[in-house]
Amino acid sequence: MTVPEDRCRLVLIVPDIADIEEQAKVVADALRGGDVASVIIPQHSLDDGTFQKHAEKLVPIIQSVGAAALIAGDSRVAGRAKADGLHITGNLSEFSDAVEKFVPKLIVGGGSATERHSALEVGELRPDYIFFGKLDGDIKPEAHPKNLALGEWWASMIEIPCIVMGGTDAKSALEVALTGAEFVALRAAVFAEPANAASVVAEVNAILDEKAPRFED
Repeated sequence: MTVPEDRCRLVLIVPDIADIEEQAKVVADALRGGDVASVIIPQHSLDDGTFQKHAEKLVPIIQSVGAAALIAGDSRVAGRAKADGLHITGNLSEFSDAVEKFVPKLIVGGGSATERHSALEVGELRPDYIFFGKLDGDIKPEAHPKNLALGEWWASMIEIPCIVMGGTDAKSALEVALTGAEFVALRAAVFAEPANAASVVAEVNAILDEKAPRFED
């Protein structure tokens, strides 16, 4: 798989599917669609033990295509599942602890920054990336205007990469790319119709190949 280093890339958020085999199949199918930079695995409503099993099933599938597997929240699960990183959604002290303990052994990023001041506080921790939006925040076809504005501001000023949450429409990926953000996260846009997941990933990559701005070296 060729990796487009010079434009916005896709990040997938694993959907809430209780059946482990079904969830693994849906994720594997999506990854067949083309370039994906990383996949974030949320716990959703699973208990800790079940989440551990899901993570151990998903991580090798994600890594087999060269994508980074990121566990949302639980460092023990990340370690046991041999994931590539941790996605932090908690407060600043939790984020600070994770950066201190796990960087550079693991990728550590995330954040619940909803305005510029809190984003800069996250940036001072020097995480691997900052995330604008919520993992389940794709409730409209388009990306949230506030997240787009934060992504555009951040990308124009700060070297730390940002991921901006897209909407339920695959075309929202281009909205995000046009802000200058390095990554766009999609969940429902890819997984709402599991049978179409691979074709949506292919479609998003085609749109980004054709229309996303190129980064300067």
